[in-house]
Amino acid sequence: MACALLLPGAAVSSSLGDVVAGAKDADIVVLGEVHDNPAHHDNQAAIVQALQPEALVFEMIPQSAEDEVNALRESGAEPEAIAAALHWRDNGWPDFAFYAEILAAAPKARIFGAEQSRADVKRAMIEGAAGVFGPDAATYGLDKPLAPAEQQRREAEQAEAHCGKLPPEMLPGMVEAQRLRDAELADAALWARTMTGDGQVVVIAGSGHADRKHGVPALIVAAAPDVKVFSLGQFESPPEASGDFDAVLISPAVPRGDPCAGLTPAEP
Repeated sequence: MACALLLPGAAVSSSLGDVVAGAKDADIVVLGEVHDNPAHHDNQAAIVQALQPEALVFEMIPQSAEDEVNALRESGAEPEAIAAALHWRDNGWPDFAFYAEILAAAPKARIFGAEQSRADVKRAMIEGAAGVFGPDAATYGLDKPLAPAEQQRREAEQAEAHCGKLPPEMLPGMVEAQRLRDAELADAALWARTMTGDGQVVVIAGSGHADRKHGVPALIVAAAPDVKVFSLGQFESPPEASGDFDAVLISPAVPRGDPCAGLTPAEP
């Protein structure tokens, strides 16, 4: 069960029905999540079922696997076969069942992927996001450095996310990796819209990517100002006011071990 939270700049969502009502006329809908929280995926599946978008973009699926996933879906393959094709058990994401329910909620939707290889992410950390993204980097502002205050904010965010165990010199590279992921998600969403004849697109990604000020929605609007974007952030406790979403839902935290316990200073 989700409850609503009012944030500065965010709309109140008293129910999933309110989220659906707010999202139904959007061109691209970004549905955030805490990756291992089942309630967040239940909410996403319910919203997707209500919207029946033409396309689903997943942060967790590589672009190279799109055709195979769509072919398997068309053939009526079981979720286990799709998970095997994606080598899901080896890629570090939570239980595939969480995402299978979202796939099942829109059986006719075309699937698009935006996951980046570890090699490309590491390259972005060293070379910068623009060089890895390629010729269209300027479309998403990757060719320009962030404003100093924004760079500092993002580095602090990365430090907190990694339990303060990252060496300070690694933080700029982690920011570049995040910029690459955001740009690839935005690009995949716009490509999905093009490939479905301007059909509605739903993006499934971590809530950090759904931030309207700094994440995927901001990049979509920068690249295509006429595209209407709706974003949902899902959390287990109230986020800081710096987040900016069209709707925010809070679900109870799931039991889990200390996420900082096994993290070493050199681990990205």
